[in-house]
Amino acid sequence: MDFLRPASWEEALAAKAEFPTAVPIAGGTDVMVEINFDHRRPEYLLDLNRIGLLREWEVGEDVVRLGASVPYTQIMENLRTELPGLALASHTVASPQIRNRGGVGGNLGCASPAGDSHPALLAAGAEVEVESVRGSRLIPIDEFYTGVKRNALAADELIKTIHIKKAEGPQQYSKVGSRNAMVIAVCAFGLALHPQTRTVRTGIGSAAPTPIRAKAAEEFLNAALEEGGFWESGKVITPSIAKQFGDLASGAANPIDDVRGTAKYRRHAVGIMARRQLVWTWEQYRGTGNGRSLEGAA
Repeated sequence: MDFLRPASWEEALAAKAEFPTAVPIAGGTDVMVEINFDHRRPEYLLDLNRIGLLREWEVGEDVVRLGASVPYTQIMENLRTELPGLALASHTVASPQIRNRGGVGGNLGCASPAGDSHPALLAAGAEVEVESVRGSRLIPIDEFYTGVKRNALAADELIKTIHIKKAEGPQQYSKVGSRNAMVIAVCAFGLALHPQTRTVRTGIGSAAPTPIRAKAAEEFLNAALEEGGFWESGKVITPSIAKQFGDLASGAANPIDDVRGTAKYRRHAVGIMARRQLVWTWEQYRGTGNGRSLEGAA
């Protein structure tokens, strides 16, 4: 196994072009596990740890540009207001040591359906900026996952930055595991309210071959909120709407039975998380005074 250690982004792109089978490594929290258990033996490792721009972030007027190697700890400490769903997901990642090393780019590169950041990225509507010596492009998060641990990257491309819209409304994230830390998700769910467009987006993790959105649940809820005047009035979500949303989210899951949980349990848990997160986010939305008919409003 050869070890490539570029000193700049340009050198990294050149190395990836010359050695397209090279496996990028930054935090190493996934790659090293596979190597240590002899599940993977790449011909080349491409070390990205010397490239500072991958550990930088920029908060713009509407979008956060998050470097692929920004550690989860930095997201938790510095971007909780702008990216609340992703900050919550970051809290659930493994241990403090791994949160200090791992980043969202690694989750995206591995494309495991159990990656903790995926539901939050789907719910927020992120875009992934990838680059090669041929140029750069933005991949919408909905188009990024192409199969089990497969993504839309070309062989010579590297993940540079994740573009994530700043939260304009409440966001939530939940993860079910067999214990409270150092655990791969049995299933996970993320939800984000987007009041400016009067829409809701979701993300499901570890309950399908790839991270997915619960699109039927979103369509139902978007219609129910609009037809019922909920965005303007800020009135309480009815139990029937919350239940139907949870049922549709559960129906979107396509899980398997494995050592961490059964398919039946995963579907059930996704529905519970969806229903609860809807109630939590909507109560937070009401509490901000966005609805004109909230208590105390004129």
